Amino acid sequence: MDDVSAAKIFGIGFMKNTIKVERARHNLTQQDLAEKVQVSRQTINSIEAGKYVPSTVLALKISKVFGVALEEIFELEEGD
Repeated sequence: MDDVSAAKIFGIGFMKNTIKVERARHNLTQQDLAEKVQVSRQTINSIEAGKYVPSTVLALKISKVFGVALEEIFELEEGD
């Protein structure tokens, strides 16, 4: 069962994000962003793919790197 199916079954939301778009706007690779927020490139990849929801602190660090509000990067997708 994938994460989206589990979210629908259990009535929980999952997180969508625009990190890939923001990285392109700022000409950053996953590795560049990872170094700026002090995590691995694999963590950034997992967040972008929707497989990992970042901690509040990490989400705030990411939004600070891009200079935008948290809500402009992360959106909670409600389950049915």
